[in-house]
Amino acid sequence: DGTLTVIRDLQMKEPYVGSVPLVTGEIADDVTAYFAQSEQTPTACALGVLVDRDCSVKVAGGYLLQLLPGAPDDVIDRLEAGIKRAGAVTKMLEQGMTPEDILGQVVGELGVVFMETTEVSYKCYCDRDRVTSALISLGKEELKEIAAEGKSFPISCQFCDTVYEFTPEDIKGLIASL
Repeated sequence: DGTLTVIRDLQMKEPYVGSVPLVTGEIADDVTAYFAQSEQTPTACALGVLVDRDCSVKVAGGYLLQLLPGAPDDVIDRLEAGIKRAGAVTKMLEQGMTPEDILGQVVGELGVVFMETTEVSYKCYCDRDRVTSALISLGKEELKEIAAEGKSFPISCQFCDTVYEFTPEDIKGLIASL
């Protein structure tokens, strides 16, 4: 039970929010269902995680394929056959296949051209200046209340868990700059 909610900020008015009920609770199945129901985009998503003996993630990966409008039926049939032929992503990862190898297995004789590759990493872009800007957005009155408490005001980044401490003097300095 539950829902999958996707928020896409296209830098326009308000972010797009789409929600669909979970289909199976498997992330790839639920992402595929989301694209079919919410965005009406034929999509295949397959994910795999190989967990090591110490319960750490040894390797993880997957693919997301989307058809362009007007894709010919024979291409769709070959992609569907390739997805079945390729099998489980975890097994391919266990065999040491790279993302390029996995995609090659899936698309088969259709072929694929890699225009660019980018290393994926977890990186947070927070810093004290960004957090200070967020704190200023609370407004002068709220900042005065925080400063009046006379104790340190910690702000934690939701993404990397870095804690930024603001002393009452820091807060008073912000108020003075407004």
